[in-house]
Amino acid sequence: MSSQDIPEENLPAAQGQAHGAVDVADEKNPFADPGLPPHEHRIQDIDERAAKRSERTVALLFTLSMLATVGFIVAYLTIPVDKIVYVWTLGHISALNLALGGTLGVALFCIGAGAVHWARTLMSDVEVADERHPIEASPEVKAKVMADFRAGAKESQLGRRSLIRNTMFGALALVPLSGVFLLGGLGPAPGTKLRHTAWKKGELLINQNTNEPMRPSDIAVGSLTFAQPEGLDKHEHGYMNEIAKAALMIVRLHPNDIKDKRELEWSHEGIVAYSKICTHVGCPISLYEQQTHHVLCPCHQSTFDLSDGARVIFGPAGHALPQLRIGVNDEGYLEALGDFEEPVGPAFWERG
Repeated sequence: MSSQDIPEENLPAAQGQAHGAVDVADEKNPFADPGLPPHEHRIQDIDERAAKRSERTVALLFTLSMLATVGFIVAYLTIPVDKIVYVWTLGHISALNLALGGTLGVALFCIGAGAVHWARTLMSDVEVADERHPIEASPEVKAKVMADFRAGAKESQLGRRSLIRNTMFGALALVPLSGVFLLGGLGPAPGTKLRHTAWKKGELLINQNTNEPMRPSDIAVGSLTFAQPEGLDKHEHGYMNEIAKAALMIVRLHPNDIKDKRELEWSHEGIVAYSKICTHVGCPISLYEQQTHHVLCPCHQSTFDLSDGARVIFGPAGHALPQLRIGVNDEGYLEALGDFEEPVGPAFWERG
């Protein structure tokens, strides 16, 4: 329905021709400018029932956006990360990704579609031409701008159309929650996992080469052996994460060669157990000098003295290797007497 079908007395006042517009070119105005075309009024401008229908449509779109945002949150909390579904033309895809993408897309689309429909059917569509003016606005122009702003705010009918206003505010308030919940997708908080390993009191020391428990008699003076906690299986999920923290160096020294008092107390008959993970960037330490009791990291040559609390004597490592307190159980096997008392591997911000 166009303005031609509406009685003239029902139409809003017609807009005059733009200032300076001319129908025919002349010497003063070499280019013809007929001005703006005649304005055609929309059905919503002259029929309140049509305006109400548009209002309900906009409110419905904003409401759908709110429901989609709620659906996004529910999907994030309830759908397992590893759930796979088959979708025709897409194949097998992650159910969580499909749900999150679909609901977030609907939420954003409905807000955009509602705003566009609101602007096209209810806000004023009268075109206004302004003459160019200097960059510095005069007081009159400033007053006009403020008057235009107030008129635009009134013509938007935001104050009058409370249903649109309330549903729009609700949709805009809920959509940011999607981003908040997406932060959880960065992964679980580390908590205190970096401070603990698989070692605990009573855990047997297992030789990584033979996969057998170790007795003191199995370790010769001057030898280097690598151990891991009992129960770790290299074929199980999560093995690499655990061994990256729990890998152990077993070295046997003459008790008289041990200079550090705590190291001697935490050893057994000269057998000392230190973390295999370098405290510089986490490389596995594998080089041992029997005569000096030094171990060397092959990555950046950090050197630790195992006869003196594994302190750093060369290289970029920031602190000594953590020591594991060990003993012997009733069956004669070497066992841990607890976990490391400090985080293994490179320094991290929690250490300070």
